[in-house]
Amino acid sequence: MVSSRSATASEGAGHIPSLDGIRAVAALLVFVSHAGLDDYIPGGFGVTVFFFLSGFLITTLLRREYEQSGTISLGRFYLRRVFRIIPPLYIVLLLLLFPAGWAGEHTPPSGLALGAQFAQLTNYYLLFVDHWVIPDSVPTWSLAVEEHFYLLFPLLLIALLRRASYRITALVFGAVCACVLAWRLWLILVWHVPSDYTFLATDTRLDSLLYGCILGIGLSPLGKQPLLQWRTRSWVLVLLLAGAVLVASFVDRSEAFRATWRYSLQGLALMPIFFTAVARSHWPIYRWLESWPMRFLGLISYTFYLIHLRALRLATYYVGGSRVLDAVLAFIASVAFAAAMYYLVERHLAAVRRRLHHLAAGAAFKGARVAGTSPPV
Repeated sequence: MVSSRSATASEGAGHIPSLDGIRAVAALLVFVSHAGLDDYIPGGFGVTVFFFLSGFLITTLLRREYEQSGTISLGRFYLRRVFRIIPPLYIVLLLLLFPAGWAGEHTPPSGLALGAQFAQLTNYYLLFVDHWVIPDSVPTWSLAVEEHFYLLFPLLLIALLRRASYRITALVFGAVCACVLAWRLWLILVWHVPSDYTFLATDTRLDSLLYGCILGIGLSPLGKQPLLQWRTRSWVLVLLLAGAVLVASFVDRSEAFRATWRYSLQGLALMPIFFTAVARSHWPIYRWLESWPMRFLGLISYTFYLIHLRALRLATYYVGGSRVLDAVLAFIASVAFAAAMYYLVERHLAAVRRRLHHLAAGAAFKGARVAGTSPPV
């Protein structure tokens, strides 16, 4: 029997608390890994979870807009992305530029480095030019991957939805994921490029977002899916298999595997986990994700992710206590800064984005009625 909360999710309710919790888990993985436990905690997997979650949420929003209006407003989509990403990012980058917070000797970034980072090209700058960027700003490479992806993804989605069903669209995305895997295999096994390339480059990591897009368009837990009728026992078996795949992706430490198959297997394993986290959020294994601390950390996770390296550096440099003490102080400082950014900046930007989203849906629906057409589902 499905709880009322899950039923609401299945009907396409707006906010999904369990996904805030998953976002918090991803942020914690990255933080703890960078706090000195990278040999034991898969911080890179936290970034993969961020990618998957972003792809799922964006696709879900675009799918709803398309169902309500029969079209997707590209202008408003890009404007919403600007309001979501740019202001907090630029504020943090400007703060990271202050030498007083560098906590030690650091080479000032060049003008080219600054231009690359503010132009969302951090990942390729790190790969092809230099590693000397704004101190503690390396995490912005993942934002560059997302922004490159979202420049083209809405165009591809619109083109496919005009000609194909959701399932066919999902199959096309799956084919692209297979091509990206083949590209990684070619780069590593034939061209012998450094594994950093397949970790940082947009052309080798875009499938981590696309797996989330596949879930959002072809297997959405927010729609009426046959999978929702599966018995709990069937889901337990699927989740155990997904867990085994994830464990295998962490255990195999060979460079060839980690630079190629790892991202594909993790993307596939995340699908049933995300599906059940949304459609079966009342299950005990997911209920803790909706607790207040997890939801709050999820809400502020964007700026938390941007500032956490600086907080760790300052704690280590000025306190220099035990690793645990430094990590605790850095975590508190990161949460405090991110909370301030959320209430002073991000919350207001979120209100603007919501208005833009409603305007997009309303204007497009009105246009469809004037044209005498009905929005396809």
